[in-house]
Amino acid sequence: MDIQLIIVFFLFACAAFFLGRMVYNNLRPKKGGACGSNCKCGMDLSQPKKGH
Repeated sequence: MDIQLIIVFFLFACAAFFLGRMVYNNLRPKKGGACGSNCKCGMDLSQPKKGH
């Protein structure tokens, strides 16, 4: 096996691992289990709508 091919496979594996870790960290529940005042999940739970 050529050394250049080994390097390409290694770089691809590192990139796949890095992207997988980023996706996992973004989809994992935040610490505390619920949205608080410093929530970064994008949901505004301060004024729930009445009706439905």
